Amino acid sequence: MPPGPRQRGLGVTLSLGLYRAATGLLEPIAPALLAGRARKGKEDPARLAERLGRSEAARPAGPLVWLHGASVGESLSILPLVERLRAERPEVAILVTSGTTTSAALLARRLPPGAIHQYIPVDAPGAARRFLARWKPDLAVFVESELWPNLLLEAKAAGARLALVSAKLSDRSFARWEKRPGAARQLLSGFDLILAQDARAHARFEALGGRVAGEADLKFGAEPLPVDAPALEVERARFPRPPLLIASTHPGEDEIVLDALAALPSHRPVVLAPRHVERGPAIVALARARGRTAVLRSQAPGESADVVVADTLGEMGLWFRLAETAVIAGSLVPDIGGHNPLEAARLDCPAISGPFVENWASAFAGLEAAGGVVMTTPQGLSAALAADLTDPVAARERAARARSFVDARDAEARAGLSRILELVP
Repeated sequence: MPPGPRQRGLGVTLSLGLYRAATGLLEPIAPALLAGRARKGKEDPARLAERLGRSEAARPAGPLVWLHGASVGESLSILPLVERLRAERPEVAILVTSGTTTSAALLARRLPPGAIHQYIPVDAPGAARRFLARWKPDLAVFVESELWPNLLLEAKAAGARLALVSAKLSDRSFARWEKRPGAARQLLSGFDLILAQDARAHARFEALGGRVAGEADLKFGAEPLPVDAPALEVERARFPRPPLLIASTHPGEDEIVLDALAALPSHRPVVLAPRHVERGPAIVALARARGRTAVLRSQAPGESADVVVADTLGEMGLWFRLAETAVIAGSLVPDIGGHNPLEAARLDCPAISGPFVENWASAFAGLEAAGGVVMTTPQGLSAALAADLTDPVAARERAARARSFVDARDAEARAGLSRILELVP
């Protein structure tokens, strides 16, 4: 009974009392369901106990803030809050939960020393009580749309303050909650702070009885990506002119990009940064099969080539500063959901994206409305790149509009972070 399609529907088709009773009756089969998911690669078999509210990790002494983001996008949006907590309240312990193996791997790399990651327990009464008895959070912060009734009600009963930030509801979720207005009102009334992701979400939560204090999208609020200055100079010397950057590609996208580049009217050097760096050698082979010279950044720093495959971690700040234009990949094939366009905007890099951006839909919608990004199809990618190369002034003006939009939203998000910090004991 892990959080998934079956359980997501359950809480909004039953009253909260019936939901709690039903999940209590189903809880004994949770271990078998989790084991089945582990066999399919959907759970970490070594950490299934965490999904049942059990843990071998010790709770640190003192106040503890629990932050929850379901998957990769939500987990990334938590990181600026973690940084603020570390800087302003270093005595506060930080617990971060998520629900996917990919988010757990990302948080293992990105969380600061001392911050603890656990998998979110299944939303059943016993698992929720065990989890809360173990960790005793003083403040629980849920990101976006993670409304798990047992966890929320048990956390409130245990005396934790509750915050829902970057709050949003899909059309389907909103329609379901509208059918149970009493349950929605009871659940939302437990939050000490609700910050909606945008005006539409603000209206939806208020319609369901939530007290919305304002708007703040925690996908915003981060600082510009850092850069190693000596490495930047080495890479500037590599390229006779600023390269095109293809950022965070997934399987199936490299071929699209390389074919689009081959159709450009003039040759430009390219930095191709795969989302998973272990794919670097395969991408080098793809480029060479198309008649391009290609090298791995890790093996040939400073060496000239048509395609430099950026198979090193933590260097996107370097590439965005260096690039003439960036394609934000993860958006050229379905089922990935797009990647963060804000990093390019903060560094004044013109951005182009494919159409599949559901994980960052609100950010892309805002950028597009501001004239700060070009949205295209895989078939139109070559023309979009050619337009930027033909009119670099227009591309830079687009980047300036993106920067203005993101700066304003970053300021709004940082104000929201301050509202959250006010709840920390």
